[in-house]
Amino acid sequence: MEPTDRSAALDRLDRLEALVGRWSLEAGPPGGPPWPGEAWVTFEWLEGRTFLIQRWNVDLPEAPDGIAIIGAGDEPDAFRQHYFDSRGVHRVYEMTLGDGVWKLWRDSTDPFPQRFTGTFSDDGDMIAGRWEKAEDGTNWSIDFDLTHQRTG
Repeated sequence: MEPTDRSAALDRLDRLEALVGRWSLEAGPPGGPPWPGEAWVTFEWLEGRTFLIQRWNVDLPEAPDGIAIIGAGDEPDAFRQHYFDSRGVHRVYEMTLGDGVWKLWRDSTDPFPQRFTGTFSDDGDMIAGRWEKAEDGTNWSIDFDLTHQRTG
């Protein structure tokens, strides 16, 4: 990466500051009650402020705990998230974050395409979002709703 490209990538990383901190999570089926148990996620900078580390814990046996590393993507204004969870699953998601909207997606058919869209509240302390999946690779359906509430 050329020095000017590196500088542009680091400037882009400033947008990730909107995620930094600790958030409580609430998830559930669309229109239904939240799933039981507590859940949280933290976002913190790796030393050097070149990657954002995301860690989450979910007090629900069916839901995995995990870690993700977020950095600049190949396209201008894009990011890439490398995801790893307690089931041994690892995935790579493309990501954008801007104008109060956070998007993650992967087009892979192993096991199926997924996408997330979250919208920040005006004060930036809540993200209301939804995960979708296309189990047949084409037709999208809602997987679950996911709300982040900043706690620290």
